Amino acid sequence: MRNKYGIGFLSVVLILALAVTFACQYSYRAARRKLEARLLAVEEVKKAQAEETVTADGHALKEDCYYLKNVNGYVVVFLSDKKTAYEYTDILCEELPEAVREEIANGKYIENQEELYGFLENYSS
Repeated sequence: MRNKYGIGFLSVVLILALAVTFACQYSYRAARRKLEARLLAVEEVKKAQAEETVTADGHALKEDCYYLKNVNGYVVVFLSDKKTAYEYTDILCEELPEAVREEIANGKYIENQEELYGFLENYSS
């Protein structure tokens, strides 16, 4: 009779140990899937932000003015110090009208950001 209870007790302990092991594994895998999903979502957001943003060497303040210059055949926007590049464009100088090309060769003055982006929108392809 003692063996019956001993075997029954051992069986119950083994079943409980297996149940706890499976529960831990299930919980671990569920947490891991959630973490991987979050990491994937964060990577997608970062990738989308990287595609949307354009980096520039300088930082502009609202009161800053801009100068457009010809650098290696392309229009480059400089800050008011005329040394710090604010934005590199894909606008070829040779495709601009002659009068605008001459202004840019002399450092075309742009008063504010609205005027700058208006110019860039007009002459970009």
